[in-house]
Amino acid sequence: MPLLDVKIPSMGESITSGVLAKWHVQDGDLVKRDQPLFELETDKITSEGTAEAAGRVTLKVAAGSEVKIGQLVATIEVAAAGDRRPETGGRPPAAAVNTEPKTQKPEPKASTAPASPAVRRLAAETGIDPAVVAGRGKGSRVTKADMLSAAEAAKTLETGDRKPEAGGQKAAGAGLEPRTPNPEPVAAPDQPAGAARHTRRKLSPLRQRIAQRLVQAQHEAAMLTTFNEVDMSAVRELRVKYQEEFTRRYGVKLGFMSFFLKAVVRALQEVPAINARIEGDTIVENHYYDIGVAISTDRGLVVPVLRDCEQIGFGEVERQLADAARRAREGKITLADLEGGVFTITNGGIFGSLLSTPILNTPQCGILGMHAIQDRPVAVNGQVVIRPMMYLAFSYDHRIVDGREAVTFLVRVKQVLEDPARLLLSV
Repeated sequence: MPLLDVKIPSMGESITSGVLAKWHVQDGDLVKRDQPLFELETDKITSEGTAEAAGRVTLKVAAGSEVKIGQLVATIEVAAAGDRRPETGGRPPAAAVNTEPKTQKPEPKASTAPASPAVRRLAAETGIDPAVVAGRGKGSRVTKADMLSAAEAAKTLETGDRKPEAGGQKAAGAGLEPRTPNPEPVAAPDQPAGAARHTRRKLSPLRQRIAQRLVQAQHEAAMLTTFNEVDMSAVRELRVKYQEEFTRRYGVKLGFMSFFLKAVVRALQEVPAINARIEGDTIVENHYYDIGVAISTDRGLVVPVLRDCEQIGFGEVERQLADAARRAREGKITLADLEGGVFTITNGGIFGSLLSTPILNTPQCGILGMHAIQDRPVAVNGQVVIRPMMYLAFSYDHRIVDGREAVTFLVRVKQVLEDPARLLLSV
């Protein structure tokens, strides 16, 4: 059967390496064409590698390994028939991951579902047979956590902290039959063993890049923040009044972000100094409105960019926002999705933040921070009334934006949000 190489794909000239964060398949699995195989984390995006053909996969690199663009990480035996492994071909059995040392102990034969690479590794390190461990995974599969728990139980028996129960019964809660203790296992970096007081895990490339850019922004830009508050009554009333019809027409709900995005575009048009960046000793002023919207994911913050926002309506804005959020959380954002933004909006309010100081997304010179909406007493025409209020924070690069321009910009955003009819009348 022919072998197909699975390599790390190119993702742009600026990305040369990454971390193979996760395998979606196990060694020896039969895979379908276009089935996700692995998850790759780089300093800019997280993406998936898929199978180019159907067949049986053999893993060449362990999860968590740093890999280069173009590096071989697996092979697929194309058009493998049935579930039986080929008897010839000179390749090691599919259950043996090539990255494991040849001198390790033979893998114990489990009675449950086939063991994962992590379980096999822990079995080799600790001498614990997965067959005697109670599996709590899907289909009673023994998981990494089960093995660590069993190893800790063995450690406890060895140190005498707890006497084994009489009659050869299993240690309580561990699913492990008493046996001669083995050397203390080495805990996985992302899970403490027993009563460990610390957990250590390496920063992902994306998190390292985020940290680098945030520190760079604070070191290179003369960053200041100005604040204001906005009465969200008009926006809230519009959403309630037109939500059903909007959803029926566009297939997506009318949210708050589209109002803010449109308000930002209007303010940028009136204060063009903010739609600019510094390159060396030159100010580059942009004449387009590609706005980035910060999205929080389990892997870190990403800022996909919505293009030509002055030309699209609320329905298209909401559709693009929903699509970007879905792809970001699924790890399917591409490098092209993140490039070219002129301004960024971030919403800490979804986590309950009342006030914060957003950090610039360099080389942009402005970022708007949204916050939680709270009903608060405010004075209106000499009367105290309760209104849904939000604090706004606008951080800017004082090297090219003066305080007058920054305040004018934020006030303009406030005016448009408090009277959205201005968007229709261009006033």
